[in-house]
Amino acid sequence: MTPTVKAILANYESDNPGVKANLYRMLMQGRLGGTGKMIILPVDQGFEHGPARSFAINPAAYDPHYHYQLAIDAGLSAYAAPLGMLEAGADSFAGQIPTILKVNSSNSWATGINQAVTGGVDDALRLGCAAIGFTIYPGADDVFDMMEEIRELAAEAKSVGIATVIWSYPRGGKLSKDGELALDVGAYAAHMAALLGAHIIKVKLPSDHIEQKDAKKAYAEFDGSTQAKRVAHVVKACFDGRRIVVFSGGAAKGADAVYQDARDIRDGGGNGSIIGRNTFQRPRDEALAMLDKLVDIYQGAE
Repeated sequence: MTPTVKAILANYESDNPGVKANLYRMLMQGRLGGTGKMIILPVDQGFEHGPARSFAINPAAYDPHYHYQLAIDAGLSAYAAPLGMLEAGADSFAGQIPTILKVNSSNSWATGINQAVTGGVDDALRLGCAAIGFTIYPGADDVFDMMEEIRELAAEAKSVGIATVIWSYPRGGKLSKDGELALDVGAYAAHMAALLGAHIIKVKLPSDHIEQKDAKKAYAEFDGSTQAKRVAHVVKACFDGRRIVVFSGGAAKGADAVYQDARDIRDGGGNGSIIGRNTFQRPRDEALAMLDKLVDIYQGAE
């Protein structure tokens, strides 16, 4: 164990050895092992957007084995997916990379802002997962039901030594479209995930917009002019950096933008990226080259 990882694990004061062992597995896995930085491959987009929108651009990605192998060959920290995707490669890739079972999902036809529970802690145990993953939508009318669901799931996971990752994506209610990515809203959403007991918090990169009228005074003197400074503020909101915070890669975009996001996450003290479409929608050789450069950025070599 490196001093960096030892210091991170010390922040999780209530957790049992099983949870800490699974956090250790992810923090020590792959090319960023021991650095305190992580890159996680998430592949839940088939549920959220549909198979053709997710995989037709790179047909090899229809195969769950493709994603396991991509994460392993790129030297990533973990691979996250819904139940069926993990089951489809669980035996072939057992023990080769930590996995995160995404236990709730939605689809692009739903009119409500909510997700169904599609997996459980028993599934995560059976598949040897290091963590469960769960999405909440702060701002949505149904968010309180989602909070109660993850409270129960996280308590069960912790009791059997499995870590919890919370995707915290503000939307719905009184939030404007710009407000979904606002700095004050993103920091608030990340803080909620920490308060719900998440070991790892996943949020989107924030803009410099301030959405809440009541928050404007608190941000009057805050300098959010650069993305790195905004990342640092989100990390601050997660118990002054006592929780692992990774940032979503978002919709597919140019490689230069992906690399700049990683530099800003690194410079702002974030723990890394959870990046899906920007890698698996590219041909495999391009995806591996991109992930290789992202590793270099997080290692401070670029």
